[in-house]
Amino acid sequence: MLCDDGRMALIPLCCSLSMAAHLSPSSPFLRHDNSAPSAAIFAFRASWSADDWLLAGTGSPFGEREIDAALFPWIKSVGNDTTAAVNGAFLRSFKKVLDTSRLQAEVHAAVADKKQIVFTGHSSGGSIAVLAAIWFLEQRQNFEGRGGQVDPFCVTFGSPLVGDGVFVHALQRENWARFFLHFVMAADIIPRCLLAPLSSFKDELEAILGFLCPKPLLFSPNTVMSSPVTYYRNVLGHALSVSNHQACLLMGCTNPLLEVLTGFVKLTPYRPVGAYVLCSRDGRLLCLRNSNSILHMLFYLFQDVPGADVEEVAHRSLEAHRLYEAMTRDHLNVQNILSVDSSDSIPLTFTNGFDDKAQPVKTLLKDLDLCPLAFQSLEARLCLRAAAEWEKQRLRNQAKIDDNYSKIKEALSFLSDYRATCEVRGLGYYDTFKLQKDVEDFNANVKRLELAGLWDEIVEMLSRYELPDGFEGRQEWVKLGTQYRWLVEPLDIANYYRHSKNEDTGPYMVKGRPRRYRYTQRWLEHAERSPAGTCTESCFWASVEELCIDTGDGKPFLELRSRVVELEREVLRWVTKGSLGRDVFVSESTFARWWVTLPRQHRADSCIARFVNGEDMLETMEASI
Repeated sequence: MLCDDGRMALIPLCCSLSMAAHLSPSSPFLRHDNSAPSAAIFAFRASWSADDWLLAGTGSPFGEREIDAALFPWIKSVGNDTTAAVNGAFLRSFKKVLDTSRLQAEVHAAVADKKQIVFTGHSSGGSIAVLAAIWFLEQRQNFEGRGGQVDPFCVTFGSPLVGDGVFVHALQRENWARFFLHFVMAADIIPRCLLAPLSSFKDELEAILGFLCPKPLLFSPNTVMSSPVTYYRNVLGHALSVSNHQACLLMGCTNPLLEVLTGFVKLTPYRPVGAYVLCSRDGRLLCLRNSNSILHMLFYLFQDVPGADVEEVAHRSLEAHRLYEAMTRDHLNVQNILSVDSSDSIPLTFTNGFDDKAQPVKTLLKDLDLCPLAFQSLEARLCLRAAAEWEKQRLRNQAKIDDNYSKIKEALSFLSDYRATCEVRGLGYYDTFKLQKDVEDFNANVKRLELAGLWDEIVEMLSRYELPDGFEGRQEWVKLGTQYRWLVEPLDIANYYRHSKNEDTGPYMVKGRPRRYRYTQRWLEHAERSPAGTCTESCFWASVEELCIDTGDGKPFLELRSRVVELEREVLRWVTKGSLGRDVFVSESTFARWWVTLPRQHRADSCIARFVNGEDMLETMEASI
């Protein structure tokens, strides 16, 4: 279902308000309070200046920049630790609205009144609405205290793309993509404009925006006559390049020329996210939610029949940007909307023998001008099938990983039992494993290696985005990853320093820490909404080993004091939290034997003194060193 009846009823009103916002010079947005359904609609004004579409100084012809992590802390790839990129000019415009208008206060007031919050906009106003909706989602816990659970709704009309693939991944991981709905006319050039490098065609874009401006003051209708043809061809060519490149990736193309070509042809980083309703000339509507499918359709719907007058086609691509109000008024009907969400609904042939279920798709593709050219029609349908199959493959990959869940649990249970025997042996988990004296230690090492293989497979898939976007947010895997990290990383650290790998590679935390631990740590920090680097308890022994080395090398305590105090504070927090076992304090552990060498006054004042053996035992240990 595209959206519920209440939201569907708001769409024509949102479109009208979005158009009205263009004529409101006093405020960057309009607020309208609707009674039935109860909603506060925030419609953002578009900008008709090219400077507000392309941010100078980004070093990219597409004008993208890293998203502001302070405003959007979770719009990133968690495991890969990659920040999303968005259009820098749109981000700047949104931050200006946030800082200089009453947007925050009015949104807070609307939430307190328990109204549905709706963000909307036409053209670049829609891009600002997208960022506003994400800002609201990031801040939602602050709003919920005043108005209960609040889900926003963002609907745009002819809006340019906003963010890159990581941006899409983050919204889908957080399950936020469902709040976004975009209407795009089949011929409208503006939603495709960021598929081409704006920096190379800024003058043409300036003329086009001036032509589209609802109140043109400096442009006459003839101003744009020479611009749209050049710009149309440019956008179409780049849309073809990015569609073909993405199709090759989805189909598993291994031709090395693919990588070589990307070095010569700069491809847009921007990707669509949310549900897209693509509109034909006669009001038929095609709904897609698959980001890759949408990307392909933005290209294929933009083509025209060979032999058509290119100037007429180019001008039609501009005029289409003005048709949204009429479309939502005259053609927005649930019966007119066809959803294509699976590969099974996309026929590869239009012969008389195809499945009857594909008849609506056949009819709609003809309406959308995908069927007049047999070759292009087949190519488009192959791309749509490839995009749908890629999502199916990611689900199959997840099922394969899920099959290993019980195997991982069993191995962790074995190591948990091993840890209990180490405590009975009186030396502690870390040091017992590091010495490798008994067969139980050997068996524990075998389990460590088995688990490393299983987790490395998961991490490799995540690094290539071969698992569903929501995988890293699944609570059962976050919990299992945390248990794995707490139990097994100390063993990896013990093995690292037992074999003196630090002498060749450097400190464990700098060069030796495997990605499987970095990923699972970030999962927990993300789940708890904790700052990066706050869940490093499994790295405790690496810090101890490096301090032991520095102390043994004769570094003065004053030089090490800040590191020692920081470690002790963390130990107190971890032990209190229960994420660090108290076996680290046994008298013969590496930690206890190092800690007792610290100056007496420091030990007396230490925040962890009460966890370590009594002073009499410490004096005995001092005498033996």
